[in-house]
Amino acid sequence: MVRIVRLSSRVLIAGIVAISGLSLSASIASAQKFEIKPVAEKKIKQLPAGPLFWRIDNFPTLTQAQTAAGPTGLAAEVAGKVWLFTLGPKGGSSPGASKVAEIGPVPPITASEYLLRINNTGGPPGVKTPVHTHPGTETFYVLTGRLDQKTPHGVTHVEAGQSMVGHEAGTPMEVSSSGTSDLNALVMFVVDATNPFSTPAKMP
Repeated sequence: MVRIVRLSSRVLIAGIVAISGLSLSASIASAQKFEIKPVAEKKIKQLPAGPLFWRIDNFPTLTQAQTAAGPTGLAAEVAGKVWLFTLGPKGGSSPGASKVAEIGPVPPITASEYLLRINNTGGPPGVKTPVHTHPGTETFYVLTGRLDQKTPHGVTHVEAGQSMVGHEAGTPMEVSSSGTSDLNALVMFVVDATNPFSTPAKMP
């Protein structure tokens, strides 16, 4: 005996609306992109000696941060705060600064010229970068949300207020916003300035 089930028009309409909503959400997610905004950079011919760390400081004003910046320091205003990012030996300090973090050691690279760059990156949950490589390494500090970095070494998660050192130069990676709120992260780079900053790649 075949049992015929009749759905009311109201149920059918609700189902169509639900499916349409899911499709719309998927379309919106696919249209959004991982945002990457360079906020400071400089080229230098020589790196400090020894194992290197990125030190992150806050200052009351941008002028104070710029005055305190040495040869490997970069000052910027991001997310309503003034930051100074300094690449140098562990245990350094800047007069007048409030230390936020010291992250390292940074995987070493050798080049005839180096590019130091700070990017402000992120976006809504689900957005990700294409798989790519850099001719150097990056270091992450997450302001809000959660950041995932996928490499041949696995997937690493970094929550708000946490930091992470990246892998050696040439490592394929995909970076994504994986939390329940928008990702806002600071990324500190030291790369070979004579090569392209970013190159498309495939994950092994």
